[in-house]
Amino acid sequence: MLTKEQVEHVALLARLELSEEEKEKYATQLSAILEYAEALNKLDTENVPPTAHILPINNVFREDRVCDHLPNEKALSNAPEKEGNYFRVPRILADGGIEG
Repeated sequence: MLTKEQVEHVALLARLELSEEEKEKYATQLSAILEYAEALNKLDTENVPPTAHILPINNVFREDRVCDHLPNEKALSNAPEKEGNYFRVPRILADGGIEG
């Protein structure tokens, strides 16, 4: 079973504040998880190929094709702010570059 100190260390790494009751509860729960993982480590997986998913996954791509687009006037008709043919949005980067 995990010790209280080990749970406190994990909580510190995760930046969590835990009550004494939570530390005891999580020590029990995390210990059960680790015991289960150890049981899985004992399974013979010699002839089991590594997998990322249990089912085969295939990307379904649509073919690119040229089509009509929304006219600029209609696209901008509900914009809270616009400038010419563009949406005007708040600046998110400070002037003067990155400081650090």
